[in-house]
Amino acid sequence: MNAYKIYAEVDSSGRLVLDRLPFQKGALLEIVIIEQSRQPEERVSSWQNLMQHVQGLPQSSTLSDEDIEAEVDKVRSARESRH
Repeated sequence: MNAYKIYAEVDSSGRLVLDRLPFQKGALLEIVIIEQSRQPEERVSSWQNLMQHVQGLPQSSTLSDEDIEAEVDKVRSARESRH
């Protein structure tokens, strides 16, 4: 999956125009639109709440640093093999 992040504003008619995207003509794209109007403090608080929730899940207590490192290495290797 190739990901591309761009910030754009909705114009006065409610339209959003994206141009000069780094994809070939005819490429099938999945579009996810996330409003960025929340204040930084709200985003930090939301992230902290999410991390507390995830860390409280039963499966989180069985993960070791080695498990996490192996997963990160696996993802990095997969990315490198695509390039």
